[in-house]
Amino acid sequence: MISKPMRAILHALSYSDMELESSRKLADLKRLDPMRIFCRKLDAEVYNGDYKVPLRLYFPSEKAMEEMEERDILLFFHGGGWVTESVENYDRVCAQMASSTGHLVVSVEYRLAPEHRFPTGLLDCYAAARALYRGELLLPEQEPLHSGSSEPKLLHSEELQPESRRRMCLPDLHVDTKRITVIGDSAGGNLAAALCLMARGTGEFQVERQILIYPALNNCYTEESPFPSVQENGDGYLLTAKKMQRYLDLYQSSPEDRQNPYFAPLLADNLQNMPCTLILTAEYDPLRDEGEAYGERLREAGNEVTMHRIPEALHGFFALGIKFLHVQESFEYINQFLA
Repeated sequence: MISKPMRAILHALSYSDMELESSRKLADLKRLDPMRIFCRKLDAEVYNGDYKVPLRLYFPSEKAMEEMEERDILLFFHGGGWVTESVENYDRVCAQMASSTGHLVVSVEYRLAPEHRFPTGLLDCYAAARALYRGELLLPEQEPLHSGSSEPKLLHSEELQPESRRRMCLPDLHVDTKRITVIGDSAGGNLAAALCLMARGTGEFQVERQILIYPALNNCYTEESPFPSVQENGDGYLLTAKKMQRYLDLYQSSPEDRQNPYFAPLLADNLQNMPCTLILTAEYDPLRDEGEAYGERLREAGNEVTMHRIPEALHGFFALGIKFLHVQESFEYINQFLA
């Protein structure tokens, strides 16, 4: 149980109004993170039409980067209500994820609303997934090869084979492109779930596994919501129901979008032939019940589903340090699932 003093602190921090620029500036403070983890990183990009979608690859160890040994991939979409956060802000989270799972983590810098409303961000994520399943990424010339230091090493184009200067194929990294797990937290969980629906619909590639961490899957966070967690946890636990409504308003291109399963995956009529799924929810989260309801619907449709509710956890806990017990518990479940 959360103590009374902690409840008072959470209530003070759980303001309902969400001013976009202030929220973005607050999120950007994470770039000053003094607890950043040393991790070998490589920036790359993929095309979504004429737009280049930036990606960052996180290698689980120095050896993995140097030897390019074969390993699986976590294709990650960050949270932030579709309107805040970035690959840079999630740098420690992704480095921690690579180290804790032994996977190559690919983090996608999808475009944010309201400048780029639904479905732009989702299509950026889809383009990244399609490129991975085709075994192909774009590697810009003289791309910084980050090593956790303030001075990035430059990977000059002359260090690459001539035919690889403009394009890098994942087989060259000795990555099994058939073993890609799609993963996202919060709004990123929404994008992961929607991407899996979209991939099933297009047939361009098949996602084998998805991990949804306190995902946003529904289209309503008012008193009309059918889920008790929206009413029970919609105020006083950092993420509020009113903030979720504001996020949806900023994300949608029109009110009709809210009935689109790619906008709210919980609305999908058919959930057959979906990936093997792990869903992690937080006890004190307005999104808790919709995540668990989605898992039940996936299971009823014949899919393999594992769900865990993290006791006493709040929405957003996954972005905390690895020493935080809820994060440790989450990686135990994630590694069991990946194994």
